[in-house]
Amino acid sequence: MNSMKPAQAIALAALSLAAGTASAHTGDHGTLTGFTGGLAHPLLGVDHLFAMLAIGLWAAQQGGRALWAIPAAFVVAMLAGGVLAWSGVGLPQVEGAIALSVLALGLLVVARLRAPLAAGMAIAAGFALFHGHAHGLEMPLAASPAAYALGFVLTTACLHGAGIAGSLLGRRAVQLAGAGIAAAGVALMVAM
Repeated sequence: MNSMKPAQAIALAALSLAAGTASAHTGDHGTLTGFTGGLAHPLLGVDHLFAMLAIGLWAAQQGGRALWAIPAAFVVAMLAGGVLAWSGVGLPQVEGAIALSVLALGLLVVARLRAPLAAGMAIAAGFALFHGHAHGLEMPLAASPAAYALGFVLTTACLHGAGIAGSLLGRRAVQLAGAGIAAAGVALMVAM
């Protein structure tokens, strides 16, 4: 497979550094409600976008059962986080945890860290709880929680799949992508 060209890596790093704050949590999603709002939410901020891509990349690096188990653990815990938010249960430092997830997941991809399956699932689930909580807090008041959740679960699964597919670009390209994701995590943390 072809490796990422230096110009592509520089462009990725530049985009990552321009990430800004966790922009998915502005509370203003215009007229997107219900299923459509849920579909769009993970795409509206680089924090969710990069974390979910990183989950797919890291799961692909693990291989075997981790290829589906790590993304599945993320989705289940994300739904649990959404339910907590909808129920009025708060979590501490949600934005900080999300920014940390982008940094940590990017570093896991760069390091090609292999973890026991249960540990990999726990890492994914721990970060996903905060992502789901943010999704739940941002649900438009007029939205059906079930339709909104279905939307953000489908987009999340697609982003995980895109990360898994991205792993086919080769080891170096994946590690460069991980570095870009980690850089975005640093930028998100600094911007807080």
